[in-house]
Amino acid sequence: MAAKVLLDTNIVSLYMRNEQSIVQNVETYLETHGQLSFSIITRYEILPGLKAKGASTRLRAFNTLCEVNEVLSLTDDIVVQAADVYASLYKGGELIGDADTLIAATAIAHGLNPITNNERHFSRVGGLTTDNWLR
Repeated sequence: MAAKVLLDTNIVSLYMRNEQSIVQNVETYLETHGQLSFSIITRYEILPGLKAKGASTRLRAFNTLCEVNEVLSLTDDIVVQAADVYASLYKGGELIGDADTLIAATAIAHGLNPITNNERHFSRVGGLTTDNWLR
């Protein structure tokens, strides 16, 4: 597990729920890299659910997770990359959701491979090698 990676929303969510295979992989990863990386889109995908449920303890834990790790912001380069990903997927008739498109573009722009439990979507994006820490 030498390369730096980008965690997809479902992996961050499972980590917060203490899914043991995810926790073990995160601990191993942190020994080498010191912090996790995920997209601001992941932050957005998780926050509304926690707030809507009034899950204040989990919300504090998530905010702390964001503070001590690397939350990658959207940039113009990422938006342009996302448009390229969208166009390619559109031409192939294999669109994925906007959030996944932006997360994939973030991974590409930063040279990171996504860790996801949604390999079906991310495997459609050229230039990405995915892994699934749930297995």
